[in-house]
Amino acid sequence: MMQSLLKAIVLLFSITVAVTAWQQLQPKATTTTTTTTVVTRRGALEGLATAVFLPSSIVAQAQPTEFQNIGTQSPLPTGGDESAAAAQFTTLANGVKIKDFSVGDAGSDVVGGGSRVAIQCSGRLLNLNGVVFYNTKNNNPDGFGAVPLTITLGRGEALPGLEAGIVGMHKNGIRRVIIPAELAYNSKYPDLEPKPTSELDQRALDSVVKNPRRDATILFDVRVERLK
Repeated sequence: MMQSLLKAIVLLFSITVAVTAWQQLQPKATTTTTTTTVVTRRGALEGLATAVFLPSSIVAQAQPTEFQNIGTQSPLPTGGDESAAAAQFTTLANGVKIKDFSVGDAGSDVVGGGSRVAIQCSGRLLNLNGVVFYNTKNNNPDGFGAVPLTITLGRGEALPGLEAGIVGMHKNGIRRVIIPAELAYNSKYPDLEPKPTSELDQRALDSVVKNPRRDATILFDVRVERLK
């Protein structure tokens, strides 16, 4: 990294010297021509400096609309209805966005305050281009299949944005939930479910939520497996 930085500095300095020497060899021109040349040189140098020194991650942060696109373009949840992919998200009063890919068993009970639910879900970090940081499929300690995440709403066990996002779901329903940072893994809720199941996933999550310059908006795809 240090060698690359030194090479970039040397290259930038060399270009500056070469342009200056070339200008000194040219016949004196009008003020307009000199001004244009200086502006052109300045623009070229600024462009080079930007390309060499500005990290691509900062450029990406200047385009927050990408996060919304990822929320729409992420792979379809397993078992989801493809026709629902084009549907618009519904924005709740607290800023959480939801989209149903499958209503599930319409005649079954509905998730509400105090419901005890077992869910299969995966979580993605929108600031890291949709990197998965949580998946119940990885929670398979006995080798007999993924163990769902079981939570009781209203007890402060899970992220408030996730609880709000699954209210109204039926058994076997599939829903995409986009949670703003203030209702996700911020300083108020660092240890709530869903918790990453590996150290690598935890580091990915920490790289976003512990960096104030990053948008900690997250996305969950949820399927209700059991409901009491």
